[in-house]
Amino acid sequence: MIPTKIRLITLSVLTVGLGFIGTGASAQVQATQAGIEQARKDSIRRPYTAADIEFMSGMISHHAQAVQMAKWAESHNASKGVQIFCGRIATAQTAEIGLMQQWLAERRQPVPDADPRGMKMDMGGTAHFMAMPGMLTEEQMKQLDAARGADFDRLFLTFMVQHHRGAIQMVEKLFGTPGAGQDEIVFKFANDVQVDQSTEIDRMMQMLEALDG
Repeated sequence: MIPTKIRLITLSVLTVGLGFIGTGASAQVQATQAGIEQARKDSIRRPYTAADIEFMSGMISHHAQAVQMAKWAESHNASKGVQIFCGRIATAQTAEIGLMQQWLAERRQPVPDADPRGMKMDMGGTAHFMAMPGMLTEEQMKQLDAARGADFDRLFLTFMVQHHRGAIQMVEKLFGTPGAGQDEIVFKFANDVQVDQSTEIDRMMQMLEALDG
């Protein structure tokens, strides 16, 4: 049996010790958050080019069209496999749209709306939409919207392969421009687009083969 006095002393020591641990953990979290914020500020100060701005601005509408296409899957009676694939595209690219808009805003650049028709251009008071490489035409979007079931699956996969190849073309143009793609966020994002969408093209080609098989 441990005497009451010794138990009280032990509990006091443990309480003080846990207090130090809690304080240390809190300080560590605060230091990590401060480090992230400082890294973000440092990134904003790093040089970026007109090509970086063009890439991030154009990719917003490019992603917006992919998200719209993907969100049609459930209402257009796509197969379960295509619906799952579309859900991943919609979730990932919606988050990336936010990243691109934040990157532009932090650098005091115009932030385009996420318009699936393309980048909005004001020409003599009339709005025009400039499509990025690989984006579907208005006629192709209507064709996809009219499809249902297996027809939707086939058209979606065919058109999204086209769409992804256009995104990869945009990345290649970025990295082919002298001085562009050096910003840390732009570099990582562009690399992710190239790798992820190349992988997804392979997956979609396999899904198309399965449909035709």
